[in-house]
Amino acid sequence: MQLDEAGRGFSFSKDAPLDMRMSCSGTSAADIVNNTEEKDLADLIFKYGEEKKSRRIAARIVEARQNKPIQTTKELAEIIYSVIHKTPNAIDPATRTFQALRIAVNNELEELENGLEGAARRLNPGGKLVVVSFHSLEDRIVKTFFKNNVGSRRHISRYRPQAETMDDDSLFAECSKAIVPSRQETGINKRSRSAKLRFAVKR
Repeated sequence: MQLDEAGRGFSFSKDAPLDMRMSCSGTSAADIVNNTEEKDLADLIFKYGEEKKSRRIAARIVEARQNKPIQTTKELAEIIYSVIHKTPNAIDPATRTFQALRIAVNNELEELENGLEGAARRLNPGGKLVVVSFHSLEDRIVKTFFKNNVGSRRHISRYRPQAETMDDDSLFAECSKAIVPSRQETGINKRSRSAKLRFAVKR
């Protein structure tokens, strides 16, 4: 799995070049960290990482890179820790900033939207499109895509039973609510803690 490869720079727990490119080409995380204007960097960290202290982190990054380029995951993580201190048993303070950079580098949200549309088109009638997301930005896209393509329910009369009809162009007959892992599963696989599974059935 690419995220576990120490040399790819996805994880703040392993010191490596600040890369994060899935395709190994194009703009790297180091390029963004060292060349993006402070305001734009803060906006990126807030938008894709939902980090409340994005402006302080961006300011500290800009301050640090004036002395030397930020080249490794450890260097970036230490900068973030100078703004948000580690707390035992809490999510690592670097998590949201690293998530934001990874999403930006790989254009992940747009790729997810394209993937959902492509998968839905290829799915046979009655087939299920199942998606597991790992943060709220992904889950929001999946939830909205399913909701917008499941059609609408219409009432014939307020005094008669509800009739369920689908828009002619709706893709799905039904979709699920978010399904989250059990306590037993999260105990075995810590990565599943933030996972949400949703599925939709093709018309």
